[in-house]
Amino acid sequence: MSFTGALGLVTTEPTMAVVTGVVVGVVLGTCSGLVPGLHANAFALLLASVASSIPGPPAAIAAAILAAATVHTFLDVVPALALGVPDAALAPGALPAHRLVLGGRGREALRLSALGSGAALCLAVPLALPITEVMVGVYPVVRDSLWAVLGAVVLALVWAEPTLRGRLAAAGTVVAAAGLGFAVLDRTFAGPLPVGGVLAPLLAGLFGVPVLLDARDGAGVPPQGDTTLATSRRAVARSILAGTGGGAFVGYLPGVSAGIAGTLALAVLPARDPDQSARAYVTATSAATTATTVFALFALVGLGTPRTGALVALTAADLPSGLWVAVPVTVVAGMVGAMLVPLLGDRALVLVGRFDQRRLVTVVCVFLVVLSWAFAGVGGVAVLVVAALVGYVPVSLGCRRVHLMSVLMGPVALG
Repeated sequence: MSFTGALGLVTTEPTMAVVTGVVVGVVLGTCSGLVPGLHANAFALLLASVASSIPGPPAAIAAAILAAATVHTFLDVVPALALGVPDAALAPGALPAHRLVLGGRGREALRLSALGSGAALCLAVPLALPITEVMVGVYPVVRDSLWAVLGAVVLALVWAEPTLRGRLAAAGTVVAAAGLGFAVLDRTFAGPLPVGGVLAPLLAGLFGVPVLLDARDGAGVPPQGDTTLATSRRAVARSILAGTGGGAFVGYLPGVSAGIAGTLALAVLPARDPDQSARAYVTATSAATTATTVFALFALVGLGTPRTGALVALTAADLPSGLWVAVPVTVVAGMVGAMLVPLLGDRALVLVGRFDQRRLVTVVCVFLVVLSWAFAGVGGVAVLVVAALVGYVPVSLGCRRVHLMSVLMGPVALG
């Protein structure tokens, strides 16, 4: 059967049950998006594990999982902007989003992110069908040469570093992260929660803890300015197109994150000053994250392989994953997510700005330790600590943190 013949566009599932599932998913995705270290995958796996005992049609549970995953891709920018802001003296080396916050442009960054994600959603849905048709034909070749494809991605990321020192630092980061992935990903970890695993403490340690600890002596979120987008429409459009294209690439490949897509997308964008580059990065990465969610839906139908934690949960629980429910739910949840980003994000920036930075960092780090224990037990806490040490490698050597995604790409590439 062809891909277009397998879409399953007709359903008799009760509409109100699916709508209820979307509402529940939006609430769960909002919680996971706003809480650092808590991913929508956690709720997806938890819902999937109890799906058989929840009254109502399976499509409603599937809708909740898909809506939560989609809203999360919109709202996870909020803690990324509000938490871990370093001292102003460190602004040149700060993360792109934090550079905007330090300049009082956090509210603008929120709107660029919402615009990037929303526009990518509108672009990805119509583009996914022809792209997936092509991928169905070429994927057997890609699958047989996956090690070469992922190796090329790693080399492209390393080469994208602007200096020789940065490239050497990136290579060292790739080796350290891949080694960590080989050491822990095949091991069994269990915590008090009925679902879990090592990914939560692993990624929190690599990407969360180093940023937080690096900012513990900072002044936190300074007063933010207005919401005016201080960039041209053309620049925004280029960033959205580049991010959506990167999302299309990522959506069909295992082990490659939307952050990688955003970094590669910047390589094809014109060079800008640091602030404009930060705006382009926020827009392109947000577009790539949401586009990846859409393309992954079509990849599941066309290739039969789940590319996200939410889709893994759907297939594991044998819940409906046809595009007849996935696409409408994703579009509706995305529209809600786009509205929630500025609504909740502005308040989060003000609220976090009132707290003492050192105490806030301490509370969040303790929360990540508890979360790691809940998902993976004492071993998960150990992984969090070791991953945090590895996460400091790019910070100390002076290269982009995106190379840490080799923790997944390395083991996937080499089987």
